[in-house]
Amino acid sequence: MANTLKLMQVHSDYQGQQVLKGLSLTLDQGEILALLGPSGCGKTTLLRAVVGLQAISQGEIQINGRVVSGDSQFVPSEQRGIGMIFQDYALFPHLTVAENILFGVAKLSAAERQARLDDMLTLVKLEGLAQRYPHELSGGQQQRVSIARALAYEPQLLLLDEPFSNIDAQVRYEMMAEIRSILKQRNVSAVFVTHSKDEAFVFADTLAIFNQGIIVQHGSAEALYAAPNSRYVADFLGSGNYLPAAVLDGHRVATPIGHLTSLTPLGLPSEFSGTVFLRPQQLTLSADEQGVGTITERRFLGAFCHYWVKIEAASHAYYVEVRSQMMQLTIGQKVGVTTEPHSLVLFES
Repeated sequence: MANTLKLMQVHSDYQGQQVLKGLSLTLDQGEILALLGPSGCGKTTLLRAVVGLQAISQGEIQINGRVVSGDSQFVPSEQRGIGMIFQDYALFPHLTVAENILFGVAKLSAAERQARLDDMLTLVKLEGLAQRYPHELSGGQQQRVSIARALAYEPQLLLLDEPFSNIDAQVRYEMMAEIRSILKQRNVSAVFVTHSKDEAFVFADTLAIFNQGIIVQHGSAEALYAAPNSRYVADFLGSGNYLPAAVLDGHRVATPIGHLTSLTPLGLPSEFSGTVFLRPQQLTLSADEQGVGTITERRFLGAFCHYWVKIEAASHAYYVEVRSQMMQLTIGQKVGVTTEPHSLVLFES
């Protein structure tokens, strides 16, 4: 499969500070990648470097096999074949929807421009609104115009900088599913910056988790969620519990809730002691007067209950979160706590 974007050991400085520290990444044709991390970790700097608005001090950036930034090589932004979508839409207020969409395709003939406009309006479901101005549209409609404008240019690569943060929460996920469908329909490769794991899960094929200018883990959302390589990634992608764990053999560990079995080999020496990481939905509760846990808090959330459970073992108390469809458990009740066999995630203490 062809690579749309390739980064090789990219470094970049800003105001004397090293912001990107040796990033390497490959984006396949038609793939949607989310750059995910807290504010100030380098996500937007990388986007600016790819589009040509930020210099790199070391490494190489390729788009469709052509070096656009590297040793003594620099291709200007307008020649990189990149479309951009911003969180504030960046529409021209004095231009109509049609004029905004066709802004970057002035070199086409009148007939080609009309055909491109009709195609884009149909694609983003804005037929009949060509003569409206941005202030006459809803936020969601304005974002559709900005997407149509970016795609009308027929870019090789689309960059999206927090494009959904200004859209009302009620329509945000519907909008994301629609735009994802449009990109897939057109086989457009895209890089999407966000600090929201939920947006990344809905919109992207793969995630690159950033921390202080470094990509700490890269892969599918499911792979990173199930097998985070660090506590940082584990916590960034959702809440979880840490319990002390001692390896018994290649597949079993001893913990305060009993012996747990891993479906995949642990690959750790039998004397290893660390912590096992368990998501709230991976733990199972059962009413048990002899159980190791006591319910300390209960919150009804519709399809499930969120419980906080105190586990006492060897004169230590541990608190775990459990997401369960058992609704009948009450505060103060004794419970058994276990987990179905799965690929256990262990970290050093």
